[in-house]
Amino acid sequence: MEHIQPLPIVMSREGKWIVASCPLLDIATQGRDEEEAKANMRDLIEEYFRDPDTPKPDIRVLMNSSVSLVNVPVKIEGTYGKVAASATG
Repeated sequence: MEHIQPLPIVMSREGKWIVASCPLLDIATQGRDEEEAKANMRDLIEEYFRDPDTPKPDIRVLMNSSVSLVNVPVKIEGTYGKVAASATG
């Protein structure tokens, strides 16, 4: 029986690439744009669950896990901090 389960994906730009990672499964992939990165992640997750040699998390643990986006204030000194401040202000 097929089961559809939404999983949290973190996406970020790294140079020319969009990197997509799934923290709950500890896997990542990339794409030229957000759509390609999401499609690649979907394929990777499906392959992950099909692969008999990959240890899988307990589905009950997976279903009760969460991922939070938390902003952490950090002090940035020197030239980089001045450039970043002037670019946003």
